[in-house]
Amino acid sequence: MYGKQKVERTVTDKKQKTPARTTAQENAESGFTATVELTDALQRVLVHFIDLQLVGKQAHWNIVGPNFRDLHKNLDEIVNIAREGSDEIAERMRALHATPDGLAGTLAKYSTIDQPETGEILTTHAVDTIVSALETVVGVMREVHDTVDEADATSADILHEYIAQLEQQAWFISAETRKP
Repeated sequence: MYGKQKVERTVTDKKQKTPARTTAQENAESGFTATVELTDALQRVLVHFIDLQLVGKQAHWNIVGPNFRDLHKNLDEIVNIAREGSDEIAERMRALHATPDGLAGTLAKYSTIDQPETGEILTTHAVDTIVSALETVVGVMREVHDTVDEADATSADILHEYIAQLEQQAWFISAETRKP
């Protein structure tokens, strides 16, 4: 939708599947406004990026065992990618007149990332946990990709960048426990 169309939608819309909403355009704002489907797709990605940050930090703080230091540092790289990704997705949503929701209750309700155990985590178990989390986030981005691309190629380009980065991190991390 190009132009100065005003989009007002509430959480009671039948199509909407996430708590993200759109805003009305005011003053000098104009241009593309996210559809309900695009808003929901980006919201799903946002939730998973934020949860990946939390899972990554939980493992980072609590890992013990072989190759601790390398894994400890690599987890921070993953957290940084997820932090940058969540910010980029949330800001893209705002640019498209959608309101992102990164609240804890929203994460708990919508994230599909398996949560790690509390307490100390053996490095080899942390590898499995983080690889699973990375694959889940990439899976969500791949699942929503066609919807996003159809609605907004610019937002799809953002997904492409982060899919590549997270797949590379999954390879790096999984190599810790792989045997030839």
